[in-house]
Amino acid sequence: MKSEHPSDLRPRTRNGWGSSGPLIAAIAGVALFATGCVNSYELKVDSLAKPKAEEAVSYKIVNKNPAVPDDSLRYKEAAGFVRTALSGKGLYEASDAEKADLVVALDYGVGPPLSRRETVSEPVYVQLPGQIRVERVQVGTDRNGNPVYQSVTVQDPPRTEFAGYREYIVTVTVYEKFLRLNAAENKPAAEGRPPAEIWTVDVTSEGESKDIRKALPILAAASIDYVGKDSKGQKTIRIKDTDKDVAFIRKGM
Repeated sequence: MKSEHPSDLRPRTRNGWGSSGPLIAAIAGVALFATGCVNSYELKVDSLAKPKAEEAVSYKIVNKNPAVPDDSLRYKEAAGFVRTALSGKGLYEASDAEKADLVVALDYGVGPPLSRRETVSEPVYVQLPGQIRVERVQVGTDRNGNPVYQSVTVQDPPRTEFAGYREYIVTVTVYEKFLRLNAAENKPAAEGRPPAEIWTVDVTSEGESKDIRKALPILAAASIDYVGKDSKGQKTIRIKDTDKDVAFIRKGM
């Protein structure tokens, strides 16, 4: 099964199976069938935060994407994921929006298609002829009823063995899915300057799927640990469908 990432995480790792490759592959296939396919995703996270950013704990969410109506189901779903993510860091939505510490601007979407050249590695198997050996087999009996044997040449069935990997280059079309949260002081602009920015989180993933709805819970889960935190540069992280943060986001508040 193919993993999709927000980076859609299409991992192509080499497993050193050796001569027991077919057996290990068969066992792995049975295990995968029994437990279901677990998708793994690679994401990039970049966050900034001012000192004492954690002291601002109440917020109101605003829609930063003019192309997405505030009353659309898609926006409401995205806002719900973000609320859950923020609750994971101890933040809460203010009952009185005017008294909130922060205004959290929410933006998300899918970038234009991009072409990528990737190296694909796949296992190669070879079929080897079966071993030839001599066996004694009974071909009849003599006049006294005693068995009569004769030596015959037999060949075992052919066998398949792992021979290594074959690599080739493919061109794929990928899409960047993104979730951006920008938290600023809940104050009016002063002297033409916008309210001070307290923290930001920018999460992106790249993969062949452009289904933002499927990506949003993963993107939101990746943001939890970086809310109100300075990542000190872009970080690459991996998330699985089975991770507790993903389950937390999907369960909702």
